[in-house]
Amino acid sequence: MALLPALATEIVIPVCAVIGLLFSWEQWRHGLHNSNNRIAEESNRDHRIAEESNSDHCIDVEKPLTDTERSEAEAKRNKITTDVSKALQSFLSSGRQYVGGFVVAIAILIFLCLGSVESFSTQSQPCTSDPSKTCKPALATAGFSTVSFLLGALMSFLSGFHGAKFAIYNNASTALEKRNFVGRSSSTAFRSGAFMGFLLAGIDLLVLYLAINLFMLYYGNDWEGLFEAITGYGLGGSSMALFGRASSGIYAKAADVGVHLVEIIEPTIPLDYRNPAVITNYVGDVVGDIAGMGTDLFGSSAESSSAALVVALISSFGTDHDFTAMCYPLLISSMGILVCLFTTHVCKNKHGLNTQLIISTILMNFGIAIVSSIALPSTFTIDYFGSPKPVKNCRLKDFAADYVSGGLASVSIPFFAAISIFVSSTVAGTYGIAVAALGMLSPIATRLAADACGPISNNAIRIAEGVGTLPAAGKTTADIGKGFAIESAALVSIAMIGAFVSRAAISLGDVPRPTFLIGFATGTYLPYRLSAMIMNGVGRAGLKMAKVICPELDNLMGGYNERIYAQCFKILTDASFSGMSLSCALVMLIPLFFGTVFGVEMLSGVLAGSLSSVVQIAISASNNGGAWNKAKEYIKAGASEYMGTLEPKNRNMLRKAANSENTIGDKQKDTSVPPLNILIQLMAVESLVFTPFFARHGGLFFKFLEGGEGTISPL
Repeated sequence: MALLPALATEIVIPVCAVIGLLFSWEQWRHGLHNSNNRIAEESNRDHRIAEESNSDHCIDVEKPLTDTERSEAEAKRNKITTDVSKALQSFLSSGRQYVGGFVVAIAILIFLCLGSVESFSTQSQPCTSDPSKTCKPALATAGFSTVSFLLGALMSFLSGFHGAKFAIYNNASTALEKRNFVGRSSSTAFRSGAFMGFLLAGIDLLVLYLAINLFMLYYGNDWEGLFEAITGYGLGGSSMALFGRASSGIYAKAADVGVHLVEIIEPTIPLDYRNPAVITNYVGDVVGDIAGMGTDLFGSSAESSSAALVVALISSFGTDHDFTAMCYPLLISSMGILVCLFTTHVCKNKHGLNTQLIISTILMNFGIAIVSSIALPSTFTIDYFGSPKPVKNCRLKDFAADYVSGGLASVSIPFFAAISIFVSSTVAGTYGIAVAALGMLSPIATRLAADACGPISNNAIRIAEGVGTLPAAGKTTADIGKGFAIESAALVSIAMIGAFVSRAAISLGDVPRPTFLIGFATGTYLPYRLSAMIMNGVGRAGLKMAKVICPELDNLMGGYNERIYAQCFKILTDASFSGMSLSCALVMLIPLFFGTVFGVEMLSGVLAGSLSSVVQIAISASNNGGAWNKAKEYIKAGASEYMGTLEPKNRNMLRKAANSENTIGDKQKDTSVPPLNILIQLMAVESLVFTPFFARHGGLFFKFLEGGEGTISPL
């Protein structure tokens, strides 16, 4: 048994979650309070600049503004912020309509499919793991799985998009401070990211914990039905993650493409606040790098916890009903909140973002070691493809902690994930892989805060300058976040696939069978198809926006034109959701189709093939996109010796050609890659949720070939 009593576990987990939410609320409150005072501070900044311009400690010694200049700059900033907020609100409103219908449709499908496993019977049934025991009816699992799915979808939506709204709100505050002190503006941007990071971590942990305890009131000792129903939580989070990443990625890159197409087609159009394409670009950065990233990491966190809970169900402490040991994934997340809170308080004004991540990582090493020692039995067994595998908690905590450290290095070393998977599976099978994913995601609050800081600072620079230049500042942390998402997605997906294989009773001997190999070959194709579908929407939307803006040159030169703005916002919003609707439907239907028609063996092959393709495409596209970006910066900086041999006119043409990186390289790594990370996670967790349905009704094609007899063909 675990050293930590069950009662202590019942207290520690919700307390840590509430602490994270309170800290998130404090960032919101602090942002509101400070924003109300910054306009007054700005009116006195000229006096402060005059006094501090002779001081060695002053960072900003620019020339003071006159009252008229200050009023004009302030009005311009406020106007930009208002326009960006309107665009974001339009995006969110449309998103609620699309997402609402999708969520309802999937919820109904979950209930009908899982309820049909026992023909919607309300009678208790023999347990799958131990037929001598009685478990709750499948209809109950269908209902609770549907509820947990809705909870996961709702929480993912709230954490991602409310974080984006707060980021937009704080853009203006950060922009004001950009004219004063760099450290202070960075602190404001980090505060916005911290709001989202702790909101996500706190909501994920608290809602999952409450769902387990509320469901337990009905299930009692039937932990099999309880934790099967909880997997719906990960499915809901991943569903919203796919919607968030795909739609926000299309919006962000279509806006980016639109800016550069407008510049190429009509070079005399101003690249400042008068140009609607510039404003949509502001929105795109926050929508793509904050809202999409937030839902993505929420889905990964929810899935890794769900996978660990399901796999632990057939462990020795799962069959012994050791509540503390079962809650080990939640205790790791609780420790992550405490560590990130400490790091944020102690290091935010003294260290850079990367340093904060490293400090959080080091502290999490000790945190995971402590949690493993007190929450897990000293020795336990885990099911490993039908055989019990003995595990010592000291070995589990060692590789989990080491994997946290490897999370930073993995951005530069993609094959670190393969090594970690091998080590973790050797130590503790599929449960080890799930714990490795949890270890990587445990400091999620600090990581998300650092990742969100970049786009917020980037937009603040643009707003402060009042022009449409596209600085590279702030891209680094967002790109690191994308690299982190690739590896975390790989680990979480393997954990979910392992859980699916265990629940579907697929043996290692089934892997060479033609059914698996056919599914594998089919699965390798799917990510390429999805990537192409998403990228096609970007180009069409960007060109359509350019066609609206370019003929309106005279109207734009005269100042702000609300009609043109509204058209551009509508084009991008419509393109975002119409472009991803078919893609998301395709991803959701693939597991259902293969599992129902061809059975779980072929479906396992589809999952394995898709995972292999996703990792290859993600790494390749990210590297290619990064190479495009480096080449652009190199050319635009004029560092090439070749640039010195050209006439000034030709140099400008070459620099303009370098901007094609934004329409090719960025579209690859920022639009196609993030949804692919979620594709395999979503397919895996969906397969896991629908496993009982596939076990009862799957393989219809082979049953038909055999005249209704048997469940699988001789293949």
